[in-house]
Amino acid sequence: MIQKGLWALTLPFASIALAEDLSLQFPVDCTLGDGCYIQQYMDRDPSDGFSDYQCSKLSYDGHKGTDFALPTRKHMEAGVKVFAAADGRVRGFREGMPDTGYNKETAAAIEGKECGNGVVLVHPGGWETQYCHLKQGSIAIRNDQTVNAGDVLGEIGQSGRAEFPHLHLSVRQGGKPVDPFDPDGIVTCNSPGDSTLWAHPPAFSPGGLIDLGFSAGLPSYEDVKAGSAAVDVLRTDASAIVIYGFTYGTQKDDVIRLQISGPDGKILSKDSALERRHAQAYRAVGKKRRGDTPWARGIYLGTATLLRDGKVIDTKETQLEVK
Repeated sequence: MIQKGLWALTLPFASIALAEDLSLQFPVDCTLGDGCYIQQYMDRDPSDGFSDYQCSKLSYDGHKGTDFALPTRKHMEAGVKVFAAADGRVRGFREGMPDTGYNKETAAAIEGKECGNGVVLVHPGGWETQYCHLKQGSIAIRNDQTVNAGDVLGEIGQSGRAEFPHLHLSVRQGGKPVDPFDPDGIVTCNSPGDSTLWAHPPAFSPGGLIDLGFSAGLPSYEDVKAGSAAVDVLRTDASAIVIYGFTYGTQKDDVIRLQISGPDGKILSKDSALERRHAQAYRAVGKKRRGDTPWARGIYLGTATLLRDGKVIDTKETQLEVK
C-alpha cells in the first residue's frame, strides 16, 4: 500500500517535461459535486497494487484514464454533453453500441470494443485524447473534422465496458498514457499535483456521496443506480419511511451516517461502518409505521454523511413531504 510521506515515485509510462504542450478544458457539461463526480483516476502504482495521483485509492490496477461519472442512469438519459478538451482533429470514432453497460450477458459482444462509442482526437506535439462510453446516437462529429476546445463530441453514456454512466478520458503522448493531473511522471506524495495539464485543475475528492433519497421501503440497488428509487411525497399511511445514501470511493472502516428528522422533532439516526472498500455502495435506514397510527404530516429532512477517521468527507440533504 502506498502511504503519504516525503518521497517520490517515478513511473515508467509517462515522462512529460513540458505541461504547456497541451492545455485541457473540463470535458463534461456539469459541475463536480453537483451533477457529476470523478469516480476513478489513472493508476499511478506500477506494481500489482493501485493508487491515484494523490496516493489515495480512487483507481484500480492498470486504469489508464479519468472517469467523469454521473450519479444515475436517469441523469444519463436526460443528456449530459461531452466536450473536446483541447483544439484538435478527429482521428476516428465508433458509434452504434447500446448503453447496456458491462455484465455477464453483454461481455461477449463488448470484447474488443471496451471503449464503446468513442472519439479520438489528435493534437499538436504527438498528443491524443480519447473519449469513451458515449451514449448511442449522440456522437456529433465526423472523421478528419477540426474541433475547438469546448465543441460538443457527444453525450455521456454507458456503452462498452462501463458499469455505470461515465466518460472515460484518456490522454496520451507518443502513444504512451499520461496522467493529466500529474504529467511529469512523478508522484510526490507530500505535494501531489505539482504539475498538471488542466487549465483549471478539477478539485480532488477522496470519495463521497453520489445520491440520496427517501422511499417507502428498502429500495433495490438497481433502482438506486437507475435514479428511480427516490420519492418526494408519501401518504400518511405509507408502510415505512426510508432514507438511503449512495456512495463512491469508500474505504474499509468508513462510516455512512443516515438521519431522518421528522416534523414532530423526532430523529432517527444510524451509523454503518463499512467492512471493505467499495467503488460504489449504498446503505439505508428507516422506520415502519406502527399499526394504524399515521405518520405526522409535514416535511421530513434526510441527511447522509460520509465519515473517514472521524472526519466528514461529504454530506448531502434531501426533503420528503408527508401529506
